[in-house]
Amino acid sequence: MTTTATPTNGQTPPVDLSHPKLAIIGSGPAGLTAALYAARANLAPLVFAGNAPLGQLMITSDVENYPGFPQGILGPELMDLFRSQAERFGAHLLEEDVTQVDFSERPFKLWVRDTQYLADAVIVATGASALWLGLDSEEQFRGRGVSACATCDGFFFRDRDVAVVGGGDTALEEALFLTKFANKVTMLVRRDEFRGSKIMQERAFAHPKIDVQWNREVAEVMGDTTVQQLRVRDTASGAEEMMDAQGLFIAIGYKPNTDLFVGQLDLDARGYCEVAGRGPGDTSTNIEGVFVAGDVHDHRYRQAITAAGEGCKAAIDAERWLESVGEHVATTATNW
Repeated sequence: MTTTATPTNGQTPPVDLSHPKLAIIGSGPAGLTAALYAARANLAPLVFAGNAPLGQLMITSDVENYPGFPQGILGPELMDLFRSQAERFGAHLLEEDVTQVDFSERPFKLWVRDTQYLADAVIVATGASALWLGLDSEEQFRGRGVSACATCDGFFFRDRDVAVVGGGDTALEEALFLTKFANKVTMLVRRDEFRGSKIMQERAFAHPKIDVQWNREVAEVMGDTTVQQLRVRDTASGAEEMMDAQGLFIAIGYKPNTDLFVGQLDLDARGYCEVAGRGPGDTSTNIEGVFVAGDVHDHRYRQAITAAGEGCKAAIDAERWLESVGEHVATTATNW
């Protein structure tokens, strides 16, 4: 394995990839924005991009709410631009998953299987994964009528009939948001009651566009090139029926990608990374020198733009922290 590399801008000497100043775990909007800012600060960050690099936008078709693209842009195309921009300034991407970390002392240790890397600072930007139903047909129509983000994709379902699967606050929020666009929103709830807060339930029951169906689950997603129908099963009787729908939103929750950090970083009850809160908007974790950005700790917004903003903050925090401990001095005040 090559252990040195020269940034593509040619402005800095070769970098020892086995011991970078800054390692970034994750390559979605948060990780690559952090890489861009860190690279411009001459940190030459090493990004562990994973075996499926560039984040969840790689499975998103049209992105119409990212600033600077008035005509919209394909998710994979947007992420390729993120990557190119970060690499232009000297970020190095390794398309491997980190399999183990040790944050007990500095330099921090990270492993890709049997290969060990050292880093003086680390940014955790591993994101969160939407929970899916596990149907083959669901995967077949993902991005073509099946979505896990109403805020991202609701606009595409104007004047259409859509279904939302789930019974918690996330599902209720998604359903209420979709009423801004859809003709009708049918909530399919596996049990005979909601798990969400009372106030959210009341809003859903009171909305004329929302129809709640209890004891229902999706057995199959059907259509030609896009979603047209759902085969819905009664969870009590087992009876099945067809339901017309041009969109299906899965809102059964998210799982933060933090298994790697159990016992290393402070996690909340749901498994999200906690921020130490050393100042407004601070990205520090409980381990000095380890920072966090994006959906791995943000369970409220879950947007590419907010993740990118946090990646920027984490890179600035990491650079300033490295300077404070004598590990790095920025070459200019305008690198950011």
